[in-house]
Amino acid sequence: MKAVWYDRNGGSEVLTHGELPTPSPGPGEVLVRLATSGVNPSDWKTRRGSRPMAFPRVIPHSDGAGTIEAVGEGIDRARIGQRVWIWNGQWKRPFGTAAEYIALAAIQAVPLPDNTPFEAGACLGIPALTALHGVLTDGGVTGQTVLVTGGAGSVGHYAIQFARLLGATRILATVSSEAKAAHALAAGADATIDYKREDVAERVAALTGGTGVDRVVDIDLSTTAPLLPAILAPGGLCAAYGSNGPAATMQFGPSIMRGIAVRWFIVYELDAAQRALAVGTLDAWLRAGLVKHAIAARVPLADCAAAHDAVEAGKYMGNLVLDC
Repeated sequence: MKAVWYDRNGGSEVLTHGELPTPSPGPGEVLVRLATSGVNPSDWKTRRGSRPMAFPRVIPHSDGAGTIEAVGEGIDRARIGQRVWIWNGQWKRPFGTAAEYIALAAIQAVPLPDNTPFEAGACLGIPALTALHGVLTDGGVTGQTVLVTGGAGSVGHYAIQFARLLGATRILATVSSEAKAAHALAAGADATIDYKREDVAERVAALTGGTGVDRVVDIDLSTTAPLLPAILAPGGLCAAYGSNGPAATMQFGPSIMRGIAVRWFIVYELDAAQRALAVGTLDAWLRAGLVKHAIAARVPLADCAAAHDAVEAGKYMGNLVLDC
């Protein structure tokens, strides 16, 4: 099969495109012929060494979509031919979705509704599920005012939509340009804040009548943490899924006086109940045609290195997908 892999950490030059043996599904597994593979920031960060290599060779990417071509022992053969999307393809294993085929546990290949194209299916495992858990966790956002940081990003674009679908009454989003503001507003945000040109805390106060937001769905806690006592309403929650720095500092006094909280999570480690809730909720919305996807570009598998560079550089607004 055609695949992309690396055998050492480094820049995109360590990625090799070539031929590898096609895997076979083991007991409890399915073999998926991949149509698409999603490129996420975690892919280039892992390749660069954010986590030590646990295997001598790694096929990157956790997200993808395709068709089940074979099943292993214990899996209903009726699944052969089923369209699916994949989560955690390369999490704690060496074989990700940057290939023509992947064999993995059957539960990690989720039926993809016929009305959802494969390129959208490659955006669900990390961006969509991260966004959905961020608004579902700790009681959800019904009746709340929500601030989505990085509202034009791949997670932020979904989080705005999902907060609306879950009954948030007002959705704010931070952005860094007029084009990104338009993107966030098109997703359903009520207002945007340009964090490069505006004081975020002052704008949140102005937009909420001084009460603050009930929830922040946050892409960069290292930047947002110092602002939380000023932007969260009393008892508010920050659902934090990312950080651009290794540390996040909060002021104890103002934070405890407002009784605010931070819910840390990583989408790869959702427990079975959390993942089942998110997957089931997303599936219903997909089948109803309620989810908008932002596919910024599609490139051939052979151009994986250039795709990694583009995502690392923040070149695109939306998801970058490889055609496998």
